[in-house]
Amino acid sequence: MKSIKDIYKIGKGPSSSHTMGPQKAATIFRSKYPEAELFQVKLYGSLAKTGLGHGTDRVLRESFVPTPSQIEFISEADFELPHANTMDIAAYRDGREIGRCRVMSIGGGDIAIEGQSAETDADIYKETNFDEILSFCREKGIRIYEYAEMHEEDIYEHLSCVWAVMKESIQEGLGKSGFLPGGLEVERKAAKIYRASPSESGTAAENRLVSAYAFAVSEQNADNGTIVTAPTCGSCGVLPAVLKYMQDKNKYSDTEILRALATAGVVGNVVKRNASLSGAECGCQAEVGTACSMAAAALSELAGLDLDRLEYAAEIAMEHHIGLTCDPVCGLVQIPCIERNAVAALGAINASDLAGVLGNTNKVSFDTIVKTMYETGIDLHSRYKETSEGGLAKLYGEGDKQE
Repeated sequence: MKSIKDIYKIGKGPSSSHTMGPQKAATIFRSKYPEAELFQVKLYGSLAKTGLGHGTDRVLRESFVPTPSQIEFISEADFELPHANTMDIAAYRDGREIGRCRVMSIGGGDIAIEGQSAETDADIYKETNFDEILSFCREKGIRIYEYAEMHEEDIYEHLSCVWAVMKESIQEGLGKSGFLPGGLEVERKAAKIYRASPSESGTAAENRLVSAYAFAVSEQNADNGTIVTAPTCGSCGVLPAVLKYMQDKNKYSDTEILRALATAGVVGNVVKRNASLSGAECGCQAEVGTACSMAAAALSELAGLDLDRLEYAAEIAMEHHIGLTCDPVCGLVQIPCIERNAVAALGAINASDLAGVLGNTNKVSFDTIVKTMYETGIDLHSRYKETSEGGLAKLYGEGDKQE
């Protein structure tokens, strides 16, 4: 497996697959052809069908400036796509093509270039699934964050930056009001949730504050703000929401939070290695489902749960997102994406609490549920995988209240 730094990328929203990935591809391609007088990009699959809503065309044009570029959306390709997020990039000079490549935006801001290895970085972790990681940790008598430390000595420098950006995105999101861009007129609600019923206590207060934090980050993402993929832009609100709340509530140190982030990163890494983080490939279960598992594992680390209970928490979190579709209304990462982050954050808390009570009574391993998620995602019809052709994206507006 690769570095968990690849799970946590700092960048602009609203979509790791639709903005971060294409931006990375365009930057690499442009550097190879600095003499080009024109760049042409053809977008296929989900990139074509929801690229306008996600800002794919905007980020590509910005990446090629000052060289002119032509962006073409091809909704139905005349060839079998190698990935649901596929794009062709060509460079021209004196009216003649001087270079071309086919790129797949495979989720979490990562790309694969046809004819090259999907990932050029060397493997850092030789273990390939969660069972192998648990066996290693038991043999050494260590926690999962210590497992990450052993393989990435400098990981906390990166995670310190990640945690700072996560907290900043919460604070900025809580301080803003108005409407999100894109035409849906979705109101920013984080501040409203945060300030509602300040006299609440117990579970009611917990639900409200965690939801407010998740809304804050997700609204920042929807507004092209700076966030951290955890593991994607569309699921960026889950993990910071629960960690911020628990640090405030239980006075956890930043060191403890960074260890929880390392634990969550290993969980996300397992999903990335054995399944997918791409909503276009496997639906929202791959994004928010993984984020919920990461958050549940992080909370279990903070609570000091043993490895069996930590695995159980991650498994519960993923299991109950199986089959979750990716159906963003108008291709925007707003409806139902923002609320979905809040619900998943609350679900992560419940998953960790439940695992703590039930102990090692689980019958389903985390590896099995990851495999189940992937096979379910592959079986999902394409209309439910970020194309905005089915589900809520299709039916929204039929009798719904328009804000």
